[in-house]
Amino acid sequence: MNVKYVPATFYLFRPKNKFSMLKKLRWFTFGLFAVSIGLYPGIYFVLDRKFGLLATKTDELLSWLPWNIAFYFHIILGGIALLIGWTQFSPWIRNHHRPVHRTIGKIYVSCVLPSSLAAFGIAWFATGGPITMIGFAMLAILWFSTTLIAYLAIRRRDVRRHEMAMIFSYSLCFAAVTLRLWNPLLFNLTGDFYFAYKISAWLCWVPNLIFAILYTRRMRMQGDNQMPNNLFPTN
Repeated sequence: MNVKYVPATFYLFRPKNKFSMLKKLRWFTFGLFAVSIGLYPGIYFVLDRKFGLLATKTDELLSWLPWNIAFYFHIILGGIALLIGWTQFSPWIRNHHRPVHRTIGKIYVSCVLPSSLAAFGIAWFATGGPITMIGFAMLAILWFSTTLIAYLAIRRRDVRRHEMAMIFSYSLCFAAVTLRLWNPLLFNLTGDFYFAYKISAWLCWVPNLIFAILYTRRMRMQGDNQMPNNLFPTN
């Protein structure tokens, strides 16, 4: 009898279906962006600070200690939050490694709250004037608020509201990624860096927020009756 030889690696890499492969690709892309931009603040400790966006800042601002403290607080802690936060949406970690999930969650919240406060402070010195300032200030307020709601919800053991708030929180955290996608694109299209940056200050987070709203709404429409209708408890 002829027996067809099948390598063991075939079963390791064989896709169950095209949808599972697409899901893996989305996860890989999601994680790649989060890790890459999460590590990005390290550049400021290697290269001369007068590059990229900081090249638009005045020497007076760059030498002002309060601004520097807030800036480095924001980029370092925000980078850590972005770097680790995406793993919180892994069902495998949540279901099989609950202590790891909780530890990462505590680190995430501990990073986001001071990072968002620092972001609110430096937003008023943003390149581009009032439009940019208000855009980043609103992002900082929403990032802080949704993260605090997520923390308070899990303290009350309101798991589903915690999950919903974390979807909103990390969608806003991911603005660090989408900012670095939108700004070069708009700059290449318009040739005007300042115009592109003003628009990017809003495009980096408003679509992310809309995504979070639509995603949680879809979860309810697909039968997840435990998903709250809003972020705020009614009792």
